Amino acid sequence: MANAMERVKMGEIELSRIVYGMWRVGDDKDTSPKHIRAKIDACLEQGITTIDQADIYGGYTAEGLLGAAFREAPSLRDRVEIVTKCGILVSAGRYSGATVKHYDTTRAHIEASIDHSLREMAVERIDLLLVHRPDPLIDHRETGAALDEAVASGKVRAVGVSNFRPWDFSLLQSAMEQPLVTNQIELSLLTHEPFVNGDLAFLQEHEVTPMAWSPLGGGRLVKNPPAVLKSALDKEAAAQCVDPASVAVAWLLAHPAGIAPVMGTNDLSRIRRFSEALRVEMDRECWYRLYTAALGREVA
Repeated sequence: MANAMERVKMGEIELSRIVYGMWRVGDDKDTSPKHIRAKIDACLEQGITTIDQADIYGGYTAEGLLGAAFREAPSLRDRVEIVTKCGILVSAGRYSGATVKHYDTTRAHIEASIDHSLREMAVERIDLLLVHRPDPLIDHRETGAALDEAVASGKVRAVGVSNFRPWDFSLLQSAMEQPLVTNQIELSLLTHEPFVNGDLAFLQEHEVTPMAWSPLGGGRLVKNPPAVLKSALDKEAAAQCVDPASVAVAWLLAHPAGIAPVMGTNDLSRIRRFSEALRVEMDRECWYRLYTAALGREVA
């Protein structure tokens, strides 16, 4: 039996330690409300209550697919926390007229994105809104004010960022009254640079809980990891009677920064095993064995 799901505080909100990401929900052969509800139910059975979205997911369709599930089962909304993101424009969906992929962190765009996301997902409030990418053209005062106003309006409970470097985070936070409660960054045994390049250290220093997107390396840690890393994961998985993916996720969970992995898959059998990662015992030597395998060498 899986351990009880941990909860993590992010400012004024509380999320499940493991998050279900809907990045690929539009790629599934079955996008019916019934099937999407089955995925959410599989998460809820494990205590996974947080759903990660973004307006751009599925070519700007994923939020609407979730909303269709909520419209069929309105009580489901009260059992979950919704994370979504805004700020990326590509030539698809409602932005099909865009001539170049770009970012928009203006007040007008953030306000319009929030209202559109609320309509698409059939919800009255977003629990956590993230700016999806750092914008080289950001007016941090305008963006910061827009995020503060979003919380003050009651449409959003808390705000954060995604893919920001420490200096981008500090710049935006300097113009805000509300705290940025998370930075969702790419983190896995295949993308481990943030453990030493200052990204995680910055978040730890400022007591900001990180979220990790692609914690299984976009599926590569499941399907085709490097041979040395595969051997290390398989050995540990066999010793603890779990699958290698659970070991890879447990490696992130073991870090004192309190990383919240965002798990994205359409496979119901894999969704049902998300919480196995909580069963994995990960002492310091085990953590470093996996890290060494990921580096392909001993630490210096």
